[in-house]
Amino acid sequence: MRKRFSHPFIGALCFILLIMIAGCNFYQKEQNANIDPPQDVQYVDEEEQLIDDGKENEKQASGKTVKRQLYLIDENGYVVPQTLELPVPDSKEVATQALEYLVKDGPVTEMLPNGFQAVLPPGTEILGVNIKDGVAIADFSEEFKDYRPEDELKILQAITWTLTQFDNIDKVKIRINGHDQDTMPVDGTPISDGVSREDGINIDASNTADITNSIGVLVYFLAQSGDDSYYVPVTKRIPKTDGSDKIVATVQGLIEGPSLQSGLFSDIPSDTKLLKAHKDANGLVTLNFNEAILDNQKAISNASLYSLVLSLTELEGVNEVAIQVNGEKNVMTESGDPLTQPVTRKVVTDAIQF
Repeated sequence: MRKRFSHPFIGALCFILLIMIAGCNFYQKEQNANIDPPQDVQYVDEEEQLIDDGKENEKQASGKTVKRQLYLIDENGYVVPQTLELPVPDSKEVATQALEYLVKDGPVTEMLPNGFQAVLPPGTEILGVNIKDGVAIADFSEEFKDYRPEDELKILQAITWTLTQFDNIDKVKIRINGHDQDTMPVDGTPISDGVSREDGINIDASNTADITNSIGVLVYFLAQSGDDSYYVPVTKRIPKTDGSDKIVATVQGLIEGPSLQSGLFSDIPSDTKLLKAHKDANGLVTLNFNEAILDNQKAISNASLYSLVLSLTELEGVNEVAIQVNGEKNVMTESGDPLTQPVTRKVVTDAIQF
């Protein structure tokens, strides 16, 4: 049998401990009641924060893009415009950036459509583009000279047409390492007076016996790559006729179509006839055709319409095109809608992502 015993000291000690525990709990509750929970505050060095903010702003700006037309080379060797989304340039001139995206193995490489390639020799550096009074002087590094003679006109046309998409550029001159060039460096094409769109692109004179008695018109024919079709600008020589003008000549060039050896085609039937063409003071061109321009569904195809609008709006002062057949308006489109309004170039380029 165990003995139970008590001691005065032990009892007193237990009583004191109970009082202390109760006091601590009360103090803790008082603290929790009077102090807000700690906030998740981080102290950051002010200079570090400014640097981080700058990097974030730069990152956001770098995500912005702008549409540019770059003139590239297709699988048939034609110089063809393709609209690509380029990064918004920082302090760099937009003209300089556009030329940088024409360099083989350059920044355009991952963006090239199937069958297309850049035109400037690999390693070419754009040393600058000086623009004054509508003339752009493009300065290239020595690598610019490293191309085949048969590519010279393609290079010249690609540079010229890419730069003249900008409103403040009408003509292009070439420098190499700061030195003005009177001729292109490989095949000697004269360029001392500068080059403009008037000098043509993808020039086709195969069907013209007398060059001196002809006029050059810019027309857009079709090319095929796999399942995709696209529009190719061609400078075509058309024999001069009494009373002919650029509008009539351009339409006639489209109706005649490309040369058989070109690999291009036109969707406008060859028996189409232009009965009348009229241009008003506001830049509206009204074309009146015979019924041959319509397809089997008695409608004008998109390809025919787009070729006409792209070609005619290249002419100075032409802003939009209206189509009539035998004098009748509201020609049906291939989608079955009446063509009640004139068609602008922007409507076409938005439709084909040109």
